[in-house]
Amino acid sequence: MSRRQLRNLALLLMLLLATTGYGASVSLRVLGSRGRAIGKGDTFYIIYTVQDADAEPQRPSSVPGAKVLYFDRTGQSSSYTSVNGQSRSSHSSEYTLTLRATEEGSFSFGPVSVGGLKSNRVSYTIGKETDKTAQQARQDAYNDPNATSSGPKFVGTGNGNLFLRASVSKTDAYEKEALVYTVKLYCSFSAIRFVGATAAPKFEGFVVEESSATDKSLHFESYNGKQYATAVIARYIIFPQMKGTLKILGNTYTVAADERQYYNDPLFGSLSTSAPVQLNVKPNDLTINVKALPQPQPSDFSGGVGQFTLTSQLPAQKFLTNQAASVIYNVKGAGNLKYVKLPELNTLYPSQLEVYSPETKVDATVGTSNVNGEVRFDYSFMPLEEGEFKIPDVTLVYFNPATGKYEKSVAKGYTITVGKGNASAKSQTRLGLRFDDKLMPALSELTHSSKPDVYTFVYWLWYIIPTVLFIIALIGYRHRLSQLSDITTLRSKKASKMARRRLRKAAACMKAGDSDNFYDEILKAVWGYLGDKLKMPTSELSRENISEKLGQIATDSKAVWEVLDLLDECEFAKFSPENQSKNMPLVYKKATETLDRLEESINKSKEKGSSQEQSEKGGAK
Repeated sequence: MSRRQLRNLALLLMLLLATTGYGASVSLRVLGSRGRAIGKGDTFYIIYTVQDADAEPQRPSSVPGAKVLYFDRTGQSSSYTSVNGQSRSSHSSEYTLTLRATEEGSFSFGPVSVGGLKSNRVSYTIGKETDKTAQQARQDAYNDPNATSSGPKFVGTGNGNLFLRASVSKTDAYEKEALVYTVKLYCSFSAIRFVGATAAPKFEGFVVEESSATDKSLHFESYNGKQYATAVIARYIIFPQMKGTLKILGNTYTVAADERQYYNDPLFGSLSTSAPVQLNVKPNDLTINVKALPQPQPSDFSGGVGQFTLTSQLPAQKFLTNQAASVIYNVKGAGNLKYVKLPELNTLYPSQLEVYSPETKVDATVGTSNVNGEVRFDYSFMPLEEGEFKIPDVTLVYFNPATGKYEKSVAKGYTITVGKGNASAKSQTRLGLRFDDKLMPALSELTHSSKPDVYTFVYWLWYIIPTVLFIIALIGYRHRLSQLSDITTLRSKKASKMARRRLRKAAACMKAGDSDNFYDEILKAVWGYLGDKLKMPTSELSRENISEKLGQIATDSKAVWEVLDLLDECEFAKFSPENQSKNMPLVYKKATETLDRLEESINKSKEKGSSQEQSEKGGAK
């Protein structure tokens, strides 16, 4: 072989060696949370690295010794190189599979296939569960917002990374004055995936109007020297209904976010990955001092508190006796519009004009600071006599909290001329027609043998039967009232029916391909069923309470764990865009079967309890 051929062969080998690093590949590696050893109940991660391949890995349905919680792409990179005058680009993507260890032992996972490429197999060991009481775990989750947990972390009124602030426009107000209650989110996590309230705030002594004027995007704000992403997530217009000190109790919100978890890699040094966290947090409670409206109140006070104007309209131009006409009064302004009342017009109008109850139409908008709009009162009236009559001015008396005084708005009156219309039965009576009081002739003659009906059994039967029926109806009515008065028991009996109704909404979302609302409706159905069946408010439900309470009333422990597993699956599916639509039929089927099995188990437990009680009574006899 010549020297020139050897040189060409050497150049070819160098080129092949230089390009082997650019081949497409898929690799796996296992990371414990914060670099710690994996214990039962801990969260750990399997990182997929896809090099120079356009295909995306699929979320695995199962992993040995662990439960799949979350799967998403968490990073990507690209590079450009030139070797011997030849340019080449490379790109890689990183996917994080979040897992919760469920069994002790040594396990392996893989290989996985991505676009025809197979990865390596990774091994991992799951040790014993960390010896820590539930109370200590909750305390750690509160003190350390980055602590890993399989369920939501309750952080109370907030911590350094996430908290809510509730505020009200005024802490000293008058009765029925419009106040603005807002809840603002402060967060320093890398991303926010979901914010949802488990229930509404408790406004004791208030009439509440919910406003849709909330933030649709995040804003940045500095608070106590730290930069936060903020958003107004709730806004209410509230009207205090009594004087004294009233409290507003904040409700619990569930917030799903992404946090950066850092670990030390022996090859690349300090690295980080994004992991989902879910927290429960509530805003601060508020106290409002409510003052009574100044006394004495005007006798014609409308009940309105705010700023209003009253106007009138008279659509008709021609008026005839016994023919209805209308007069319209419009109340415009801001305040408790829906509760404004006009004076009794029958006492103001002349007796020749008969006024009927109005048709009321409310067109109000709940804004950022008040309830604004218009209330239309459409009165019908009928002239009863001919002549010229005065429709008087109508005065609206309201309280203006801005000035602290009662103020008036006057709608102008009208002078109308009434012509002669068609006569009616009512008008004829007024003209003097009277009833003929002559006695009707007897249809038959009475004899001595005639027996009064009062002495017959049939006569008294007409009294006995209605009396008995009335007593039976009264007993049934009182029994029904006693059932309806126990709202908690009634809701418990109808829990299954209400859950099926909510599941039908989930089925409609599934047909429409709306995965976000589908999982919301499934969670509402399951949480609502558990809250009604266990006679507990939804905000007080937790895995411990559900497991304990259901264990007391259900015979099938497997059904209890299936319900808890269904809740976990739906909670994490809401925040994972991967395979949401594909999993909806399976989740829907699992929800219906699980609730049916749990309801059957509870019913069997009740039947068993009642049969034992009857047998004990029989033995006592």
